[in-house]
Amino acid sequence: MKKLVFIACFLIGGVTFSNAQQTSPVWPGCENSEDIKECFNQKLSQHVRENYEYPQNDAGEYVRGKVTISFAIDENGEVVVNSIEGEEPQVKKAAKEMIMKIPDMEPGTLNGEADSRNFTVPFNF
Repeated sequence: MKKLVFIACFLIGGVTFSNAQQTSPVWPGCENSEDIKECFNQKLSQHVRENYEYPQNDAGEYVRGKVTISFAIDENGEVVVNSIEGEEPQVKKAAKEMIMKIPDMEPGTLNGEADSRNFTVPFNF
């Protein structure tokens, strides 16, 4: 009998988890978009183009590099940088400053409750 109850609980838990309703964070201006994720990606690309400031070395040359940024849009719709990986410290710093300028947004939800969403994005600057 205990095994039957355990199996029933496992199956019900699995069905409940698989029916979880998730939504993505909503970037300002994407509220009425047909595809929220696509709009998010377009706004992020636009944000990078408009807000990344290339650092310069002591000779005045622009420093370039590759970075992978891991960040989250938390339960309050605010950006939290988890990590930045890359070779050039100046590029990593400029990338963090750019990501921190992402506007607050409507957070993603899980079953109707605000929920943090993680993103990992590679960039070549």
